[in-house]
Amino acid sequence: MTKPEIAFEDFNKVDIRVGTIIEVADFPKAKKPAYQLTIDFGDLGIKKSSAQITQLYPKNELLNKQVLAIVNFKNKQIANFISECLVLGVENDKKEIVLLQASNPSIKKGEQVS
Repeated sequence: MTKPEIAFEDFNKVDIRVGTIIEVADFPKAKKPAYQLTIDFGDLGIKKSSAQITQLYPKNELLNKQVLAIVNFKNKQIANFISECLVLGVENDKKEIVLLQASNPSIKKGEQVS
């Protein structure tokens, strides 16, 4: 199902940045299996996010991985955790979340995605 059409001006309000995961922790209080991620966005600083990516990504494989995230959402409380950004991913045919990530390692932390 397609969501309602939005204006380009609405899309321009979304701030998508490249960040590097620097810490991964289990999140036992989450309703669905998830990790608590700490992500370095360079000049923007460090932000935390909850991500339901446990099916495809062991914790040790996430460290130092570059990911794309929306950094200008309002904070959201998830159980006892405050999520400060939204890590982007897509659902595959098995209903698993696949991370969207930068494909070029020369992209710097905090760089804005156009």
